[in-house]
Amino acid sequence: MLTLATEADVLARFGRALADPIRCRLLLALREAPAHPSDLADRLGISRTRLSNHLACLRDCGLVVAVPVGRRTRYELADPRLGHALDDLRTAVVAVEADRSCADAEEKGCC
Repeated sequence: MLTLATEADVLARFGRALADPIRCRLLLALREAPAHPSDLADRLGISRTRLSNHLACLRDCGLVVAVPVGRRTRYELADPRLGHALDDLRTAVVAVEADRSCADAEEKGCC
């Protein structure tokens, strides 16, 4: 049975998904177009086992869905608005990166 997540749950799940660079790359790839696991593994240059673990995490977070296509499974973003959210986050990070407010950012590895 599907249930609706609270706003805080949604943000926490999204944050957990974005906490790993491979999952970020995976979400960005799926933002461009749905894909089969073998194609995603080749595109990201990782093993299918490793990819499977990351896809499981993203499914558990509710960010991607598996769609049966014949005998294969295709993955896609669970909601098209996630692609827009990724674009917004990506451009916000670029904007923040270009205008660091912390004078010690390079040294401390912050901001």
